[in-house]
Amino acid sequence: MNVPWFSFSLSDFSYAFLSVLLEGIPFILLGTLLSGLIDQFLPSRLMTRFLPRNAFLSICLGGVLGLVFPMCECGIVPVIRRLIGKGLPVSSAIAYMLAAPIVNPITALSTWAAFRGQGAAEFTALRLGLGFFVAVLAGLAVLNLPIGAVLKKSVLATVTRLSPTGKTHSQPLGKRLVAALESGVRDFLDVTVYFIFGVAVASVFGTAINQEIFLPLALSEWLAVPSMMALAALLSLCSSSDAFIAATFVAFPAVAKLAFLVFGPMVDLKLVFIYSAVFTPRFIAGLAIGLFVVIGLLCIRLAVVMP
Repeated sequence: MNVPWFSFSLSDFSYAFLSVLLEGIPFILLGTLLSGLIDQFLPSRLMTRFLPRNAFLSICLGGVLGLVFPMCECGIVPVIRRLIGKGLPVSSAIAYMLAAPIVNPITALSTWAAFRGQGAAEFTALRLGLGFFVAVLAGLAVLNLPIGAVLKKSVLATVTRLSPTGKTHSQPLGKRLVAALESGVRDFLDVTVYFIFGVAVASVFGTAINQEIFLPLALSEWLAVPSMMALAALLSLCSSSDAFIAATFVAFPAVAKLAFLVFGPMVDLKLVFIYSAVFTPRFIAGLAIGLFVVIGLLCIRLAVVMP
């Protein structure tokens, strides 16, 4: 009997929607609260002193900040918006945004646990290493772009207002905490609207489309890698748990699962909507296409050394 490729079930959609929503909202809340604290308590002069003067080293530092400030992809956008306002270059912010969901201890541990018996140590190292490398490449690509081509006009105006004058730091601690909370709430409402739309679209694809149609694509790396990246974008999983899903695709080669685990935390349906709160549509499209091509080609090249 032929199974239809599309079959919508309200109960399945509701379960998937609420699962992703409840999984992502706490991370968005954490990210927006952190963004409020950054707004009120991080002096811009500290950021400029902390960053290396060399642009390449600054981007590399952004790529490893996830080891110190681990963030899920759902909550990273409001954080980088505040950091840009405090003096973090856009190129370094992009590197941090893309790398942090992958290059952090929580993701490393979950990947190792999911792939036990499948070369867990090697696979975890490859995921973190490739995630860092691709994030740095993206940061370098953004380095020479005008900021107006990357950030939305409304965000540019907000970034200008976020630049501290020093007066807010003379206020009492209680007032600064309240101001941090108010700032975080604004960011939360702003990002959550986009997040909900993204989760809804991803839930339709995840529950209504028969995923068995992807199985014939597992026979070749040239088909398996892009199909797994497309599936990662549609499923919109959290980077802290996506390895357990990837490990179940035993029919697919390891490089395809690696592509799934690197591309998904950088670009998926919910992230496209979240990115829309900060970045221009043209930049988001260019970023998504560029990451898809670069990660795909790198993983296919890795096929010569991975089973």
